Amino acid sequence: MTKNVLVLFSGGIDSTACINYYLKLGFDVKAVFIDYGQITSKKEFQSAKNIAEYYKISLDNFIFKNSKIFSQGEIKGRNAFFIFALLLNHAEFSGILSLGIHSSVYYYDCSEKFLKDIQKVLDGYTDGRIVLDAPFLKWDKQMIYDYCKANEIPIHLTYSCENGVNKPCGVCNSCKDRRTLNVS
Repeated sequence: MTKNVLVLFSGGIDSTACINYYLKLGFDVKAVFIDYGQITSKKEFQSAKNIAEYYKISLDNFIFKNSKIFSQGEIKGRNAFFIFALLLNHAEFSGILSLGIHSSVYYYDCSEKFLKDIQKVLDGYTDGRIVLDAPFLKWDKQMIYDYCKANEIPIHLTYSCENGVNKPCGVCNSCKDRRTLNVS
């Protein structure tokens, strides 16, 4: 029986680590990039395409029209929106839906409570066919970076600046994380 996983894929370090994690476990991995109007969408999607090509996995791209442009910081409802967008577009999917969330972010939609709450809703829609998983939920950013180094994950292909500029800005939270971890 094939083990299936859809990875919500931003083209950043955390979701790239998720792809590697499931591939090492023998899963059939598919990545899904969602453009929801974030200022970084073009750079993130290019990174996602490069990484999907590197791992030889398929990459879906969903584009949602929105009059609001999102940039730095917490975007309330984002991960829930991603999950429901996947449900809407992959209604017959059966397997794991993975998020690259971790303990270094203190937003509700990056918490164990969020995963449990949303799992209940997914169970109602799918009779348990879709299981949420966040393999790095209890890890901090340094632990994920160490995992990436130990597993030769192509972090040089990732993009994480929240301002969407060609050369990372160096001042947003994502750039500060990369600087702290010595990621170029």
